[in-house]
Amino acid sequence: MSNALHWLIPVAGLAAVLFALYLARDVLSRDKGPQAMQDVADTIREGADAFVKRQYTTIALLALAAAVIIGVVIALVESPDVADVRDLAGAPIGALTAFAFLVGAGCSMASGIIGMTISVRSNVRTAAAARRSLVEAVQVAMRGGAVSGFLVVALSLLGVWGIFTLYDTLFDKVTVATAPFVIVGFGFGASFVALFAQLGGGIYTKAADVGSDLVGKVEAGIPEDDPRNAGVIADLVGDNVGDCAGRGADLFESTAAENIGAMILGVSIYTIASLAGWPNPEAWIFFPLVVRAFGLLATIVAVAFFIRGREDEDPMNILNRGYWVTTILSVVGLAVTTFVMMDTPGTTGASGIPVWVWFFLCGIVGLVTSVVFVYITQYYTAGSFRPVREIAEASKTGPATNIISGTAVGFETTFVTALSIGAALLASHWLGSQAGLKNAAGNDVGGIFGTAVATMGMLMTTAYILAMDTFGPITDNAGGVAEFSRAEAGAREITDRLDAVGNTTKALTKGYAIASASLAAFLLFSAYIDKVNLILGNRGEAPLTSVNLADVGVFVAAFIGAMLAYFFSSLAIRAVGKTAQSIIVEVRRQFREIPGIMDYTARPDYARVVDITTRAALREMVAPGLVAVAAPIIVGLLLGYQAVAGFLMVGTISGVLLATVLNNGGGAWDNAKKYIESGNLKDDQGNVLGKKTDAHAAAVVGDTVGDPYKDTAGPSLHVLVKLIATITLVLAPLFIR
Repeated sequence: MSNALHWLIPVAGLAAVLFALYLARDVLSRDKGPQAMQDVADTIREGADAFVKRQYTTIALLALAAAVIIGVVIALVESPDVADVRDLAGAPIGALTAFAFLVGAGCSMASGIIGMTISVRSNVRTAAAARRSLVEAVQVAMRGGAVSGFLVVALSLLGVWGIFTLYDTLFDKVTVATAPFVIVGFGFGASFVALFAQLGGGIYTKAADVGSDLVGKVEAGIPEDDPRNAGVIADLVGDNVGDCAGRGADLFESTAAENIGAMILGVSIYTIASLAGWPNPEAWIFFPLVVRAFGLLATIVAVAFFIRGREDEDPMNILNRGYWVTTILSVVGLAVTTFVMMDTPGTTGASGIPVWVWFFLCGIVGLVTSVVFVYITQYYTAGSFRPVREIAEASKTGPATNIISGTAVGFETTFVTALSIGAALLASHWLGSQAGLKNAAGNDVGGIFGTAVATMGMLMTTAYILAMDTFGPITDNAGGVAEFSRAEAGAREITDRLDAVGNTTKALTKGYAIASASLAAFLLFSAYIDKVNLILGNRGEAPLTSVNLADVGVFVAAFIGAMLAYFFSSLAIRAVGKTAQSIIVEVRRQFREIPGIMDYTARPDYARVVDITTRAALREMVAPGLVAVAAPIIVGLLLGYQAVAGFLMVGTISGVLLATVLNNGGGAWDNAKKYIESGNLKDDQGNVLGKKTDAHAAAVVGDTVGDPYKDTAGPSLHVLVKLIATITLVLAPLFIR
């Protein structure tokens, strides 16, 4: 039965691909609306395609160079006995790691491109559906988002399984127990591409957004997405290259890196199971992949049968219903997987409870944590709750008080984030330790593996979460298409409602991503310690059992790790500001030099703004990306492997908390603006303070400040946290030497 579940991995992956193709066909067969809508959508698609082609050409060249360097470095420092990985023909571990890096990078690029390709074809169909029905518009946007969600997660699952199986089959000395250490390059390649994809897309989308909003809405007093604004097309293109291509690559590398880290931790229990004579000990290594396979199947059921509702229903309720179905079915799949794959004949944990029960509960902790973060993010970023309304109220007295209130909300979110992550880690570690699994040295390995199981439980809903995330830019674009083509008021009213919901779904995806990054960072840190101890053990040296923060080298490295998140964010935010300045100057020039723009007798030069934004975004993404890659390598070379452990610990904590501030603070600012635009804010006399009021202008300024926070620096920090972990995991032999 355990062996049969192994085959669920490729079956579920292929089923998800086929279902995604079915959804894509369904979406592409929908009505595209009048020609005016189609013309706008075609312009957006052309701009997005051009940017992605140029961006990924640049990233591909960087990835090729990185793969060569990795292969050479590993070949020079990794001795054959470190992980016992050389085939009979003498192929070095460096070549295997470099190849895995390239495969991971290629799959990550494909994930980003897929996400963007479908979204730019779903936007006009969502806008057309909004002319008829809210429910139909929700279904089109969600199905378009689900194509990205399924293909990204399926590629990650099939990629890790495929390269593991390839190495295990072709190379005699690459065994089930050693393969996870070799394929870690796959996770590094995914993280490498995701960082640059998220940076480039984030810089593009927010520079275009900031530039067009400040000149169009504040200075010229025209609506958002008005065709008279030369920056509008660049803004709509940015929604796709940042929130679709960038986020697709982000969550691809999350699932890939975390899966490999969990498999590495599973090697310790594989050794225990082999010595104890348990059947199918390799099940402990394959468990993370099987759990994710069940998650994919659960999401297929939810999207196929439960994205339905009433015309008068809150669209967020429709999406939440599907999320709950995915979660409940994931619990069933988790129970089956743990029972079948973790059954230990003749062995029980604390209180005589079977071992599999303890790990099932660990997985439940992960699922509960994902639910908690979805609702934490909704609380801080949706207009129905206190934080967003508080910022809107502060807008009555100007942009300064708006910014003060939004900053306070952002900082406040760290409190519940830290408590939730801490509780999840403590609970899953304690539950795992109750399984009573100890290695030959008498050390508990069940607790650490329990945190890995919790992370895998959380990742079971990734496909649905990514679908909700891509729903955001699709509906945002749909609103732009409707406004730009001067669609009827009823259609615009529906797209406005969906756009507000989309802002929340994008924000909750960032909350989900940072929560998974937090759990994964502890998982990958533990995997790094395992890799270090494997090397030290093969050299006959004492294992690393603790990291001494009182050691001056470790303390300095930890200090640098804390700094990295802030310095990296500074570079990313500055890049948005510099690029936005160029756009503001260009849009102002066109308003000044083409007088017919305001009365619709002249057409703005959209292509020029798109080109300016593209060139600036690709230029500005390089510096923060190289800083992120270089920092852990320099620390490791100068201060050693123990210092790297300190760098990882503190850098992760700093990055997670700062990302929480940036993501939720920026999301709250954005929806405070939407809250006012929807007519929900009133003055002391009961008069509505909507668009073209001082309160609205203040909210636009606050939203502008929050834009690079929530869509550039914050999401890029998710990737940074996991990138530094995968870099150190791959290059551990270099640091030990």
